Amino acid sequence: MGYYPQSVDEIRNREYPLLRDITYLDHAGTTLYPGSLIHNFGRDMTSNIFGNPHSASPSSELSTKRIERVRSRVLQYFKADPKDFDIVFVANATAAIKLVAAAFQDYEYGTNQPGFWYGYHDDAHTSLVGVRRLASAGSRRFESDTEVEDWLASGKDENSETDHSDSASTGKYGLFAYPAQSNLNGRRLPLDWSSRLRKSLDPAHKNIYTLLDAAAYVCTAQLDLSDAQSAPDFTALSFYKIFGFPDLGALIVRKASAHMLQRRRYFGGGTVAMVISQHDEWHAMKDHRLHEQLEDGTLPFHSIIALDSALNVHERLYKSMDNISRHTKDLSLALYNKLSSLRHWNGQAVCEIYKSDRSKYGDSATQGPTIAFNIHTSQGGWIGKSHVEKMAIARGIHLRTGGVCNPGGIASALHLSVAELRRNYTEGMRCGDDLDVLYGKPTGVVRVSFGAMSSWQDVKVFGDFVEETFVERPRPLVASVTLMTLQHGSRRHFPVAALRRLRGLLAAKMLRPLRDV
Repeated sequence: MGYYPQSVDEIRNREYPLLRDITYLDHAGTTLYPGSLIHNFGRDMTSNIFGNPHSASPSSELSTKRIERVRSRVLQYFKADPKDFDIVFVANATAAIKLVAAAFQDYEYGTNQPGFWYGYHDDAHTSLVGVRRLASAGSRRFESDTEVEDWLASGKDENSETDHSDSASTGKYGLFAYPAQSNLNGRRLPLDWSSRLRKSLDPAHKNIYTLLDAAAYVCTAQLDLSDAQSAPDFTALSFYKIFGFPDLGALIVRKASAHMLQRRRYFGGGTVAMVISQHDEWHAMKDHRLHEQLEDGTLPFHSIIALDSALNVHERLYKSMDNISRHTKDLSLALYNKLSSLRHWNGQAVCEIYKSDRSKYGDSATQGPTIAFNIHTSQGGWIGKSHVEKMAIARGIHLRTGGVCNPGGIASALHLSVAELRRNYTEGMRCGDDLDVLYGKPTGVVRVSFGAMSSWQDVKVFGDFVEETFVERPRPLVASVTLMTLQHGSRRHFPVAALRRLRGLLAAKMLRPLRDV
């Protein structure tokens, strides 16, 4: 039976029939939606009329009530007390991050303040890295957890070109952002950094807020915001990572920090109480609830209503995120052990797995169900990631390859210097291309990741695929002797017809074809 009310095979047969001929291993990109979610949502849509929530008609009132019900349920799902948190619906996690960044950029607009300082972890998603472009007071990339720990302990930022140690006295403010889980290799970062920064007595930390990218984490782990004093100020996530559908995101805001988002210069429809568009350019923002000021235009109300069905079906199938966490932990540990054990005929490891020294497969506190790796030849060369992906597709396996939108993590894992990255770009390398190996180094990785409905069969299929396709076996001794004889010009001792038959036999039965590395 496992961890769920029914066996995962029963759930897959009923809810995910399209998986019968597919091994889906890209849950870090998006998990899959169950059939009953779509059925229930479709029944909801065909049984009700949902109007634009900005009106007062019965259909609009119904939409408004359902939206607020879902808003309350989502906060409950993350164990967030509505007295302490508000939720802002956005397109995805990137939109949530951009909303925070733009609000911080506008916070001191029109004053003589230098703008905001920004710190981000090396393992950040590209969308977190992009915030540095808006940080006019400077930014810093923290190269490791140790650097973050030292910074939290000392309040010093000695490696940054911008000195923000006097932020309390000057009024300068900042934003520190990091992922709850690396989207590259699944390792989980400390969730207590937000609390430690907030509790710090160092003046340098007084005006620095925290932004947590929880998109990868919430796919297979329970985000617990029950302690408002230790929770991040702002949390970004995407619901399709959890439920597969709808395509929707959210920004969860700690109300004690909401003032940092309330000086936005832009305003959209639905966020204002009054607008004058004549000679006097004046407007007044809504001030009842935070999300009313930040949700520009008409909400994607059908998608929000779909969350109702997603929450219901998810609970019925899996009961809790803790169950999903335990299930996927077991699967990823088994595959990690399998890939780690594979060896070529000469003892060369087949897979180079990019795992943090701080994480351990089988420990859900430090490692999520994601494995990033590349494949070696028996001579230590590399099998290109694009070749691996093409071979996987031929076997019905869905996975992810490339830089996976984690530029710092990729550079660190593959030991690529700034000079090497610039050189690769000059050579023509671009995101998503098939330039797999340049100057003896891989340019990206192969990534597999598990989700709630992943199965033990998925583990077996992928493990067997790597072993059968890429493990090089020893050549039989007779083959080596024959080849040496042929290469040394002893052909005169063999009839031509016999030689042809021998070559055909060797090609068909005994010699593995060379691979394009």
